[in-house]
Amino acid sequence: MNIEIITGSPRENSVTNRVALFLKQLLEKNTTHTVNIIDVREWDLPLLQDVFVSVDATPEQFKPLSKRMFAANAFILLTPEYNGSYTPAMKNLLDHYPKQTHKAFGIVTASPGPLGGIRATQQMQLLINALFGIASPYMLVVGGVDKKFDEQGNLTDQSFQKNIDVFVREFLWLAESLYPETVLN
Repeated sequence: MNIEIITGSPRENSVTNRVALFLKQLLEKNTTHTVNIIDVREWDLPLLQDVFVSVDATPEQFKPLSKRMFAANAFILLTPEYNGSYTPAMKNLLDHYPKQTHKAFGIVTASPGPLGGIRATQQMQLLINALFGIASPYMLVVGGVDKKFDEQGNLTDQSFQKNIDVFVREFLWLAESLYPETVLN
């Protein structure tokens, strides 16, 4: 199965990106799935003008991104909270790929603050419905992210491991249930 972690922080020194690094490493270590990170900072997407409906119908500079988006079986959306929602950069990226029918989505929010972006989770559920995706009801909300993960994406607060394990287990259950042919035994 192809899993793409979309990290939505446009900030150069994003602390939320630490969680993406950790999840990628954890999933690669414990599953046979292909796991990659799509970082909004790496794609200079214009404000939405055209929807990309296929790789062939995508402008040349975004074809590598389109190949990954269309090949993904499941996504983990990771964002800080911006004014009670997810980032405009994540919205812009996903608006270019509006039909993700029957694909599993995991929701992760992270913030240095104590609430960890909890309000953004609600907005992301609405977004996933609009994309025709299926959201896992088990979300990972990371308050105090800068104290739980170091700059390399290592977990420094072991008491948070249980939260991660529940999120990953339930996300994988959903994704593997939707795409059982991609699970290697």
